[in-house]
Amino acid sequence: MVKLESKRLGDVLSALISITFLVLLNILVAKNFHRIDLTEEGRYSIQPATKKLLNELDDVVYVEVYLDGELNAGFKRLRNSIRETLEEFRVYSGNNIQYTFNDPNAALSESAKNQFMQNLMAKGIQPTNVIDQENGQRMERLIFPGAVVSYGGVEKGVMLLRGNQAATPEEKLNQSIEGVEYELSMAISNLTSLERKKVGLLRGHDEMAATEIESFNIALASQYDVKEVRLNKSLQNYDVLIIPGPKEPFSEADKYYLDQYLLNGGKVMLLLDKLQANMDSASLEHNYAFPYEINLDDQLFRYGIRINNDLIQDNSAALYPVNVGNVGDQPQIKALKWWFFPVINRFGQHPITNNMDGILMRFVSTIDTVKSDGIRKIPLLFTSDYSRSVTAPVKVSIPDLRKNLTPQMLNERNLAVAYLLEGAFESLYKNRFKPESIDDTDFIDKATAEGKLLVVSDSDIARNEVNPRTGKPQALGFYPFAPSIFANEDFLMNSLSYLMDDQGIITARNKEVKIRPLNKVKVNKEKWKWQLINMLLPVLLFTAYGIIRYYMRKKRYTGFSTE
Repeated sequence: MVKLESKRLGDVLSALISITFLVLLNILVAKNFHRIDLTEEGRYSIQPATKKLLNELDDVVYVEVYLDGELNAGFKRLRNSIRETLEEFRVYSGNNIQYTFNDPNAALSESAKNQFMQNLMAKGIQPTNVIDQENGQRMERLIFPGAVVSYGGVEKGVMLLRGNQAATPEEKLNQSIEGVEYELSMAISNLTSLERKKVGLLRGHDEMAATEIESFNIALASQYDVKEVRLNKSLQNYDVLIIPGPKEPFSEADKYYLDQYLLNGGKVMLLLDKLQANMDSASLEHNYAFPYEINLDDQLFRYGIRINNDLIQDNSAALYPVNVGNVGDQPQIKALKWWFFPVINRFGQHPITNNMDGILMRFVSTIDTVKSDGIRKIPLLFTSDYSRSVTAPVKVSIPDLRKNLTPQMLNERNLAVAYLLEGAFESLYKNRFKPESIDDTDFIDKATAEGKLLVVSDSDIARNEVNPRTGKPQALGFYPFAPSIFANEDFLMNSLSYLMDDQGIITARNKEVKIRPLNKVKVNKEKWKWQLINMLLPVLLFTAYGIIRYYMRKKRYTGFSTE
């Protein structure tokens, strides 16, 4: 016979053991924090580099998102994704990320709302006009799909609606969702970095003038310390060297310093025009483009790449206004495709170009790769399926716009116009005489650290238009004969982020969120069937369960024999 006191003592001991186990389990879990993402594409996971950035925050970062209020289903999905990402940021930062969602349209007065919206636009958060149909009525709403990130009294606006303009609205929103982590983490990184990276802008070879790349300079200065430099030993003090469209030849001494900078782990962005072509002389009937003599061919060949002496013509091209005739004394202006201005919408698989919008290029050449051991060669930009290369000398004449290029003439496809080279480069001056007057005591013939070389066969990718009335630069990517701004600045800034990103934050651009849309035809066809199943099947199942349970109970309690 069990004593009552013994049973109570056993119950108390069991309860104490359970409580102790739970306490120890909580301590163990708290010290070994982990989150599990069960989605196929890891949509709720964030990159290790982002986690490292968040763990190292020493103060609170405030994020104010302006995507709230009345939104359609697509933008609600974007808002929810932003909220989920920020919640992950808050957890991994130890509550050093604080966020709120606000509706810019919720201001008390019209003047206050307009002033508030003007402030958002001044911070770089541009509005989007959303048109929906509600109850048969056409509704327009102005939304601001962006956020302001604040740290230490400094603010930075972040646009969260990104993606390729050629994509469908659903695809563009999905691309924006994929980029939320990168956009927010880059903003936090820029605000919290104790030391700004240094960018050298090369001078001395008739590179592009300051007014021609002023918009690019402004974008650079917002994130990096930028300084004009010459080729010498001081290059080692710079994280990235940009060479914007040189037109005069490099001396052997210049090539030596560039070579040693790259072999010591340097990063170089080379924007190089191979042929002399511009619109100033294109109005002439017999105008031809001839190669520049830059004296870099042998050096690029040693590194594994060759820019060809040709120009690309592409069916996917920007428009240019041309006088096609006169009616009376009035010229008739018509916008025609200018085949030498390709619009790039084909990209390599890389974080730099993931979800990239169209890029405008002007007078661009093809790029080939050659054997170079230990160098990874990654193509980034391609022409369309209907393009061709024309070998120098190339006739560049606006009157030729009236001629049609047939598909048979545009018989080449996906010509590469930008390459990223990574690895341990070998010196051009290995087993060669060094340039005179050069101190080569520190010369190395094989790289001691991996370098990176980004080559684009068109310097105009960084050129901005200038407003003829004010003389001020237009936004980089603005083209007066196109309805939207091209993504030239995004490509260049993404490239710089990749070149100098030691933490690997840019890998967040590889995030992929799959769209799993319903088959609309099948939905309309089988809608009533599935509605009936969803409404009737649960009722029938519960009814059947009740009947079966009734007979089982009846059998159980009426089956006893009284004999």
